[in-house]
Amino acid sequence: MPGPSPGLRRALLGLWAALGLKILGLAAVAQEPFWADLQPRVALVERGGSLWLNCSTNCPRPERGGLETSLRRNGTQRGLRWLARQLVDIREPETQPVCFFRCARRTLQARGLIRTFQRPDRVELGPLPSWQPVGENFTLSCRVPGAGPRGSLTLTLLRGAQELIRRSFTGEPPRARGAVLTATVLARREDHGANFSCRAELDLRPHGLGLFENTSEPIQLRTFTLSPDPPRLLGPRLLEVGSESPVSCILGKLFPAPEAEVYLALGDQRLNPDVTLEGDTLTATTTATSSAEQEGARQLVCNVTLGGESREVQENVTVYSFPAPLLTLSKPSAPEGQMVTVTCTAGTQALVTLEGIPAAAPGQPVQLQLNATENDDGRDFVCYATLEVDGETLSKNDSTELRVLYAPRLDDSDCPRSWTWPEGPEQTLRCDARGNPEPSVHCARPDSGAVLALGRPGPVTRALAGTYRCRAASTQGTAVKDVTLTVEYAPALDIVGCPDRITWVEGTEASLSCVAHGVPAPDVSCMRSGEADAVEGLLRVAREHAGTYHCEATNTRGSVAKTVAITVEYGPSFEERGCPSNWTWVEGSGSLFSCEVDGKPQPSVECAGSEDANKGVVLPLVFSKPSARGPSLPSDLPPGVYVCNATNPHGSSVKTVVVSAESPPHMDETTCPSHQTWLEGARDAALACAARGRPSPRVRCLREGAPQPERPRVSREDAGIYRCEATNAHGMDSRTITVGVEYRPVVAELAASPPSVRPGGNFTLTCRAEAWPPAQISWRAPPGASNIGLSSNNSTLSVAGALGSHGGEYECSATNAHGRHARRIMVRVAGPWLWVAVGGAAGGAALLAAGAGLALYVRSTACKKGEYNVQEAESSGEAVCLNGAGGAASGNEEAGDTAAESPAGGEVFAIQLTSA
Repeated sequence: MPGPSPGLRRALLGLWAALGLKILGLAAVAQEPFWADLQPRVALVERGGSLWLNCSTNCPRPERGGLETSLRRNGTQRGLRWLARQLVDIREPETQPVCFFRCARRTLQARGLIRTFQRPDRVELGPLPSWQPVGENFTLSCRVPGAGPRGSLTLTLLRGAQELIRRSFTGEPPRARGAVLTATVLARREDHGANFSCRAELDLRPHGLGLFENTSEPIQLRTFTLSPDPPRLLGPRLLEVGSESPVSCILGKLFPAPEAEVYLALGDQRLNPDVTLEGDTLTATTTATSSAEQEGARQLVCNVTLGGESREVQENVTVYSFPAPLLTLSKPSAPEGQMVTVTCTAGTQALVTLEGIPAAAPGQPVQLQLNATENDDGRDFVCYATLEVDGETLSKNDSTELRVLYAPRLDDSDCPRSWTWPEGPEQTLRCDARGNPEPSVHCARPDSGAVLALGRPGPVTRALAGTYRCRAASTQGTAVKDVTLTVEYAPALDIVGCPDRITWVEGTEASLSCVAHGVPAPDVSCMRSGEADAVEGLLRVAREHAGTYHCEATNTRGSVAKTVAITVEYGPSFEERGCPSNWTWVEGSGSLFSCEVDGKPQPSVECAGSEDANKGVVLPLVFSKPSARGPSLPSDLPPGVYVCNATNPHGSSVKTVVVSAESPPHMDETTCPSHQTWLEGARDAALACAARGRPSPRVRCLREGAPQPERPRVSREDAGIYRCEATNAHGMDSRTITVGVEYRPVVAELAASPPSVRPGGNFTLTCRAEAWPPAQISWRAPPGASNIGLSSNNSTLSVAGALGSHGGEYECSATNAHGRHARRIMVRVAGPWLWVAVGGAAGGAALLAAGAGLALYVRSTACKKGEYNVQEAESSGEAVCLNGAGGAASGNEEAGDTAAESPAGGEVFAIQLTSA
């Protein structure tokens, strides 16, 4: 008996495996131990907070259970296998509650861990000194009591926002609380006014809580620097009663200088200084005064205090009294010849001296008597007094002036007889007279009465020159004197005596002379610019005498220069270089003819035609003056002979010029058509492009930036865009040419679709041709074929419901102006090959015999006839026989092209339409 199938065997094995795994699972459950569980097992609670603990077991019927802890409890909830209890006011750093159950005579336990944390609510920074010397250390101390656990705490000492020191207490035991951080800091200048603080961070993020931060109140530090040297005190050693003296106290190396306090005092008198700061230097300035009560030795004190420290300096000052001496005259103003007494007195302790004569003893006066003369007028008398104070001799003096009255005097030194003054904008004329009282002086011309303005600044003009009588008068008498005033002035060259421009005519005689005005009379000389010799006498005028001359007039008061431009005029004349005899004019350029003529004044020039073609035509000249009848710029100028006539006031000149005409290149549609057509296969293809112009332009054509490739015959690759350029000496012209290549038609594709058709089915023949211009498609069908449809452009022939009459040869031909080409395809339409009979072995044998016969027929005759079953050809390796004997013709299209009108020369294809 056969065994079970493989599928059944696999199902039985799977069932046994599943049962075995189930039994093993039940055994494992039976052997699992009972347990107790406490949730949460580990908890972190803020100090003073509360927490629910859940104690549970998997024992089916525990005998008893509970939760052991030293913490306060607030409420309890129970179940058969669980217990929940709330713990409140948790303050212990660390406790370990125990969950237990009694099950099957065994005790099940689960131990938990509860830790507390405390935020850094108090961050205390130790006090700082009120003033801290720069360069000395001070201590920063930060204390955070109670915060913890310490292992999660970080303390940072800050200067403003800058961290000075940062310390973490990682690794400290969990029960540790609170922390202290101390640092020694070197005081710096920039620490003055800085705020110091402490920041505490309790990082409980690893435990699922947040980051708790707190910062102490900032404490401002004041640092200072005080020089060990005492201040520098500048003040008087001696101070006179009732006088003032400047006092200054200077101390450098101070920081911060604005915080320093200054104390200045003279004896018991406190001074109020003005304090100025420059960098780290303090300067206190004031004025010290003294009274008679302070006379004697006193102390000048300066004290500078900063940061609780001070620097002091003291200087001795002697206060003294020294009245000024007194000088008196018996007669302050005395007539000439009278006696005058001079007396000098001073205080009781001073010694006086008058005119080098000392007194007999301190406190005694000195006297002097004299007979007043003119020389004593304005004499100064000085009384000197000296006093010795603290080893130093002090002196004072008093002075007065003696006035002596005498008659006026006009001396040559103060009022000269002959005055010579330069002409100028501001001068002060003086004629001073001596005398006391001071005389008044008046100077006037005896003839006209004109008065000189003496003693006042004013302009000195030529009109002031002449002789004046000066009179000095006072209460003491009169003095008279005649004076002569001469006014000198620099030379002047005006347009009357020396014109700016002079015109000479070539061939005449002329001289260059300039007359100048001035006092004293100036000398005048003229020389040509760039030459050293002066021009004198008559000259025979030539063109080289034209130019710029420098004339200069000189006297003792200065010089003046003037530039004189001399123009030499002459008749017109032509030169070949300025007016060429042969001129080439470019057609359409509108250019001007250059005909320069030498002559002064500039000649007027006109060039007119002298022959029939150009007679009366005026050449456009570069320098012609525009006029209403003047010629405009011509677009076309007839060549030929022109006569140029130049005239000016000094004569005329004539010159004959010959004008020839040329033109720039020009291409248009006539000389270079923009669209040109070539025929494929033609020889010597070239662009038909020429240009008009003189001289004859050179024409060059390029295709896409490269020369046209040289080929023996035209090909389709020669089609495209060409650029032709024509150039000659006068310019360039270009045109863009589009070249098209036409070619005769070729039927490139002739195909049938579908490859297999049932009788009564549909089939389509497609014909595609390549030609330019595009070819006209036409078909030739077998005789009697009906119901044939054609597409709009005849490229597709379609048959619906194929019949036997549709079998035969179809021809597709393509035609354009350059030729015709055709290809053929064979279509056979027949009934079923064999009738399939339902019978016995004879029917099968007949069928096999028919199949063998068909295969033999296909292998032997189908290829010879060029026929093949399309369905079999698709899967057969012999599908290459589809073209039959016409295969060679399909590979040689030129042979088919040359015999396009003959069926034997075309390409023949066959398609067998069969039933399914």
